Amino acid sequence: MQSLEQTVDEILNLASSHFKVSRSELSPTDDFFKTLKIDSLQALELLTRLENHFRIELPDYEVQGVSDFQTLGERIQARL
Repeated sequence: MQSLEQTVDEILNLASSHFKVSRSELSPTDDFFKTLKIDSLQALELLTRLENHFRIELPDYEVQGVSDFQTLGERIQARL
């Protein structure tokens, strides 16, 4: 099983490639709405990509109010 750090790193890499942002500009504590300059629809796209990548399903109630990569990683890690 991979570590939380690895999970968060994969999330950052996916977000970086999906939204064409330099990976070096992203850190685990960043608010992804602000850092990626995305709206809720784009955040949903990102979540869908993450669910496919990690082969998990994230219920809405688990990601509601989550806006930083670290917390998102914790929610995903709990499902792995």
